[in-house]
Amino acid sequence: MQNDAGENVDLYVPRKCSWTNRLVKAKDHSSVQINVANVDPVTGIATGDSTPYCLTGYIRFKSEGDMALTALSQKNDAIMLAATD
Repeated sequence: MQNDAGENVDLYVPRKCSWTNRLVKAKDHSSVQINVANVDPVTGIATGDSTPYCLTGYIRFKSEGDMALTALSQKNDAIMLAATD
């Protein structure tokens, strides 16, 4: 919920899983949020920005966390390379 000034005033803003789009529950203690550094495609040096990926405990329990993180980062990399062309 936002106030008249446009500021977010909610006490709890739930996160969504980047892979399944499920809401991450407040009591899901096995969920993780990983920040992956953005890299300049020409120089290969980190730019200082990062892209956050959130994975629920369900994905990690099914042993699909590494596959999900790899696919999400490859998808983001393809989008970033297309934007620079």
